[in-house]
Amino acid sequence: MSVFDDIESEVRSYCRRWPVIFERATGSYLYGEDGRCYLDFFAGAGALNYGHNNAVAKQALLEYIASDGVAHSLDMHTTAKRRLLETLTELILTPRGLSYRVQFTGPTGASVVEAALRLARKFTGRRTVVSFAAAFHGMTVAARSVSDERLREVTDPIDPRTTVQLPFCSDGERPDLSLVDSALLEMEVAAVIVETVQGEGGVRPGDPAWLRGLSELCQARDVLLVIDDVQVGCGRTGPFFSFEGYGFQPDIVCLSKSISGFGLPLALLLVRPEVDVWRPGEHSGTFRGNNHAFVTAAATLGAYWSDDALETHTVEAGGRLAAALAALSAEYGELGVTYRGRGLIGGLAFPSSDFASKVCSASFEQGLLLETAGRQGEVVKLMPPLTISQADLDAGVQVLRDAIHTVLS
Repeated sequence: MSVFDDIESEVRSYCRRWPVIFERATGSYLYGEDGRCYLDFFAGAGALNYGHNNAVAKQALLEYIASDGVAHSLDMHTTAKRRLLETLTELILTPRGLSYRVQFTGPTGASVVEAALRLARKFTGRRTVVSFAAAFHGMTVAARSVSDERLREVTDPIDPRTTVQLPFCSDGERPDLSLVDSALLEMEVAAVIVETVQGEGGVRPGDPAWLRGLSELCQARDVLLVIDDVQVGCGRTGPFFSFEGYGFQPDIVCLSKSISGFGLPLALLLVRPEVDVWRPGEHSGTFRGNNHAFVTAAATLGAYWSDDALETHTVEAGGRLAAALAALSAEYGELGVTYRGRGLIGGLAFPSSDFASKVCSASFEQGLLLETAGRQGEVVKLMPPLTISQADLDAGVQVLRDAIHTVLS
């Protein structure tokens, strides 16, 4: 692998954790060029909810490419975009009583967050954005400005008057919105941005009552509520949107990662019609017209969201995962191991980042891909494809159990 060491930047990360050259992938598995297979509980950091090389998406894409379908189009009209917009409206928005306008931004999660912040400030005429500790919203300067303060660089040109970070209320904690209310009253706040489940922050589901209260408070103070569903949307928690069932509708929703259904770059901003105050061309981007991603997105929406089969499977598989991780938490409770999660994103919090890192390394040696999360990297995060079989889910949990035993022995 000398070419990677010799040529590629030192910034590379995942390849250091998993020093193997991957050659192909299908479903819940990746395969090294030596033929060894790896069960994937990473799923492209949430970009592969339907697994690797999903057959439905792949066939649609192959047919589109073979017919010389438009690949790049900026924001021009194309048949691929039309089909995606029609499918998204028919299967996702209308059944949920949502009337969002759809904005195609640059094709990454950070891009869609940047667009959300800019639009909120333009609509309200205010500049301050409230975010929460341990949040992760992307790696651009603006996205880092509303992410956990530990992710910010001292050289970032962030005006402290434009962001304020407050404590996040995890599931099971006592909801307290007093600090948020004070900030909304005392500052010129344009928006509050929040993940309903903090993925990179350590798999921390927000308390439902707190999230609902946050929405009510934003409405009362004429502040926009932005939900970042980049990682835990598109079915990861069970329903398509992670905020479903909480009794509120955000003003703006950020989608990326698995919205393309195939791992292709795509990001959408869903916006209440009255908030869509852009002038034509005011927020642009060369690669917001990724038609190949439009094709795979429409195909997977049609295949997996025309009924409740995938949602039912995710809820059932999520319950099975939760039970297994809760059992591990109880088994190693004397070490301070705790479980948290929702749907098919779960986490085991360990006493230290060193312990969690060793568990992930031991899992990799046994053919399972896991990553760490949390402010200190102390959480082992499990995020398999939503399409995973019961047998593969159980096999992955068994590898994790064996890895913990290996680290302790």
